[in-house]
Amino acid sequence: MKKIIGVAILAAAAVFVLAALIHQGQKQESQDPQVETQQEVALPDSGHTLKIQGSDGQITQMDLNQYLWGVVAAEMPASFHEEALKAQAVAARTYALHRGKTNNHPDADLCTDYRCCQAWIAKDQAQSNWGDKAIEYTNKITAAVADTANQVILYDGQLIDAVFHSSSASATQDAVEVWGNSVPYLQSVTSPEGDGVPDYESQVTFSSQEFKDKFSAAQPDAVFGDDPAAWVTDTQRTAGGSVHSVTIGGVTVTGAQARTIFGLRSATFTLTYADGTFTFSVTGFGHGVGMSQYGADAMAEEGKTYSEILQHYYTGVTVEECPAEFFKEATP
Repeated sequence: MKKIIGVAILAAAAVFVLAALIHQGQKQESQDPQVETQQEVALPDSGHTLKIQGSDGQITQMDLNQYLWGVVAAEMPASFHEEALKAQAVAARTYALHRGKTNNHPDADLCTDYRCCQAWIAKDQAQSNWGDKAIEYTNKITAAVADTANQVILYDGQLIDAVFHSSSASATQDAVEVWGNSVPYLQSVTSPEGDGVPDYESQVTFSSQEFKDKFSAAQPDAVFGDDPAAWVTDTQRTAGGSVHSVTIGGVTVTGAQARTIFGLRSATFTLTYADGTFTFSVTGFGHGVGMSQYGADAMAEEGKTYSEILQHYYTGVTVEECPAEFFKEATP
């Protein structure tokens, strides 16, 4: 009998403890804050339409903000600081409204080929690339475009040619030293590139025969003697440290031309010869004119605003609301 009573007491105690645990769990669950799922923020329309020619040659009418979202997503890493992304959005808007139709796309305002206009990526493709960061990065770029709505870069009341590049070698290049035309707002300025720039330093090597063949294909008048060590002479540099000109085989070419001929990441390079091999040691990526994207991110991390970043890289400009007349050329 005592055993039966003891078992009953133990069973009752177990039921009590179990009920208490369930109650405590329910109480704890009710006290836990709900985990909110991040939602995609809608991109507002700008009220201005562009005709955009895609890589397939098809022309699509697109809201300016939709176009800018795709440009910022394609041109700048979404992991960058918000102020750098805003600077990119304003530069891209200015570039888009300034450029307009060309012989490459006479029936469209712009195209999606970075070699002609600006790079562009569709939202679904960008989100696929970003994986589990898709919503976070989508909203960062949406904010960069929306928070700078209608803002552009002006010099003396006119839209500038807001060119930009990936990274510089501690200073940007003066437009006149790269393209031969002097532009007052595209001067050489310091550029704090920061840490972690991918392939900031790179090397390209060629055998003597490869080097000779590549240059001769582009410059048939070049004459190469028996000693490869004497093929390269008289290298001149810009104020920003890039190669202004270099003489190879008796033919002088610009640093930009040498970059194209030999497939270099930038025209900021040194060229050495040893043991039958020419070695280009290259710093940075891009033409080096205008805003450095990695420099913009470094400045943003230092606390600079997007306006301060833009006014640093584009000399003597203002960042302000776009005058209404500059939208006329962009509308169909």
